[in-house]
Amino acid sequence: MSENKQNVRNLVQIAAFTALLAIMAQISIPMPAGVPMTMQTLAVPLAGLILGANRGTLATVLYVLLGIFGVPVFAGFSGGPGIAFGITGGFIISFPVMAYLAGLGIQLADKIHRSEASAKIKSLGVMYLFLLIGAVVNYIAGMLWFGRIAGTGMREAFVLSVLPFIPTSIIKIVLAGWMGPLLRTVLRRAHVLETSDV
Repeated sequence: MSENKQNVRNLVQIAAFTALLAIMAQISIPMPAGVPMTMQTLAVPLAGLILGANRGTLATVLYVLLGIFGVPVFAGFSGGPGIAFGITGGFIISFPVMAYLAGLGIQLADKIHRSEASAKIKSLGVMYLFLLIGAVVNYIAGMLWFGRIAGTGMREAFVLSVLPFIPTSIIKIVLAGWMGPLLRTVLRRAHVLETSDV
């Protein structure tokens, strides 16, 4: 494939996942503390798992930038710096890190699986470890930011902005770890992704 065609395909894939993030952000449940429960945190690691660390990160960076500049891509069709740097800002700003870690995890898992014939469990463990680390980074950034903006202590920030979301986060990690590799395989077979893409 020519370099120009590859570049166009990369841009299309990045744009598609940016759009997916915006759509998934609208599937949300408002919560009392002001941090909505959304499906973004499923879509973010999927971007990394399917597109790889670099392009998955670019998709989330583009999503965050669109929101900062006022495009209504955040939950509740909101946008602008007031949302991006508001009470949920830490969660939003750390999305690219979350995507990068997911992509890095699956790339390392692939290397392990290729180098060790019976390493499927080990490679899955590595991928899920990086998904978990990404979720923890997202929670820490979100909690610290929430505490600063809301003027709460860390314990209260944890109770209000992290604790209610842990059960669904576990489910999303399991789903992302199952769906990401599966969708990546399907897209490769359909020649939407090449083996060298991720």
